[in-house]
Amino acid sequence: MKPNTNYTQPEPELELIKASEITPTEVEWLWYPYIPFGKVTILEGDPGDGKSKLLLALSAILTKGAPLPFVNEEEVHEPMTVIYQTTEDAADDTVVPRFIASNGDRNNLIFISEDKKHLTFGDSRLAQAIKQTGAKLLILDPLSSYIGEDCSLNAANEMRTQFNHLIETAREEHCAVVVVHHMNKNATTPLNRTNGSVDIAGAARSILAVTRTPNKANPQERIMVQVKSNLAPTGSAILFEVAEQGVDFIDEVEMTADEAFSAIAPKMGRPSEKSDAATDFILSLLRGGKLPATECEQQLKAAGFKKSTIKKAKRNAGVSSVKEGFTWYWTLEDNVPEQPIFTADDDLPFE
Repeated sequence: MKPNTNYTQPEPELELIKASEITPTEVEWLWYPYIPFGKVTILEGDPGDGKSKLLLALSAILTKGAPLPFVNEEEVHEPMTVIYQTTEDAADDTVVPRFIASNGDRNNLIFISEDKKHLTFGDSRLAQAIKQTGAKLLILDPLSSYIGEDCSLNAANEMRTQFNHLIETAREEHCAVVVVHHMNKNATTPLNRTNGSVDIAGAARSILAVTRTPNKANPQERIMVQVKSNLAPTGSAILFEVAEQGVDFIDEVEMTADEAFSAIAPKMGRPSEKSDAATDFILSLLRGGKLPATECEQQLKAAGFKKSTIKKAKRNAGVSSVKEGFTWYWTLEDNVPEQPIFTADDDLPFE
């Protein structure tokens, strides 16, 4: 007897969920506002612009529990495990030597063997590896190697299906996922330079891009900009230098993605009136002594300053973060010059 080939799976029963039955939660961040936990982030750029070196440098920092570039002391994570998958560089002669040069903890950098079968976005081994190691960051480099052989980069329905697997893994395991991607050559906006289907850009909650700067005196200088940010205000641009074995972080700068990728980029590190105003505000706040960090941030945000501006102003003001019990405080170093005291009636430069 021939088997019944007309059998179809029964339709799932309708299940409705009220909004009142859902408990709201806040987005948590690996690196605010660039890389969220439980979401997919894309890091893109042209070949040779330092994407992989940047991610290895960040991985080294995370594996030893050191501060990520330009973050407050309160945002430092405990040492964490990073899963790093790449088909473009060999682990023994490129990835690990670069990681060692960045002073990472080798016990916290993990590779999933692909000797018997290549990984894809929908491979169950990704979730298994995250569970088994407790990894908080998964890196897949590049996207084209992990979408599967039967998936076309330009087919929206195929790309969305593949990304849905990865999005579900990131959410269920509360793991940050970063996918490295090459840009196309279109001379349009950075968002339109995301290679392949528009669903690639649509699936990511954050898109970061790396490009060279116009500094001819230093051809190794790069800048990372945030092209897309669905979960927070767009972050400052990060200026860094690609060294022989790793990355040297230089500064946060006021620059948009469009400016960074334009033919004539603006001069780096131009003065910021907003940052200067936030610095003065902080000095005024702390003139009478230390204050809880949350109180300082709340007052600055109420005055119209963004978090990225607050972070830079905090460094410019010479503020130190100290922890007493379970509370973080901001405090100034000795001999801070006298600053005018702001009042509620003063005009402040809102962003």
